[in-house]
Amino acid sequence: MGYLTSSFIFFFLAFVTYTYAATIEVRNNCPYTVWAASTPIGGGRRLDRGQTWVINAPRGTKMARIWGRTNCNFNGAGRGSCQTGDCGGVLQCTGWGKPPNTLAEYALDQFSNLDFWDISLVDGFNIPMTFAPTNPSGGKCHAIHCTANINGECPGPLRVPGGCNNPCTTFGGQQYCCTQGPCGPSNFSRFFKQRCANAYSYPQDDPTSLFTCPSGSTNYRVVFGP
Repeated sequence: MGYLTSSFIFFFLAFVTYTYAATIEVRNNCPYTVWAASTPIGGGRRLDRGQTWVINAPRGTKMARIWGRTNCNFNGAGRGSCQTGDCGGVLQCTGWGKPPNTLAEYALDQFSNLDFWDISLVDGFNIPMTFAPTNPSGGKCHAIHCTANINGECPGPLRVPGGCNNPCTTFGGQQYCCTQGPCGPSNFSRFFKQRCANAYSYPQDDPTSLFTCPSGSTNYRVVFGP
């Protein structure tokens, strides 16, 4: 019986280790309620000030996003709307949020057994954010922040209720959207970059904005707020 029990425990631990590459703790430090969203896993969760939400992310998870929604109203069935970051009028997101929204993006257990992750302002900005490994290991595996007063300093053409929109959504075109080949920074992307040096400011802003940590041994924390 003892052998069977030990074998089961070993199998269970091995299964859990294999299934989950990372845990991601999402915390709201804002003085207001944030409705956190996470795709393709997690869905959504209301977070009052000081509350946390733990997401267990499987190995191989990619094109993943975590963001905060503001000024939301949902009914008992989880339907409603948000001023920023709305994902089709539901609490449990299955698609991406409507800009503007500050994004934490990640892909787990990718090339060379690395996790790739970043903060992105390509969709604009609505909430200050910190994205960090809980066990940093040096190099490009360290905390990054975007906590500047972007909403307050937002250029007039990008201002929207509750946030600072991105130029692609506002104006369209290759110069801002980078959908038809190489592109460079614009005056609007420089506005974001000057305030959040470690965050993506336009779609091809990779060299200073993409971070990596060892896969399988790194967990993460996303914090909304200053």
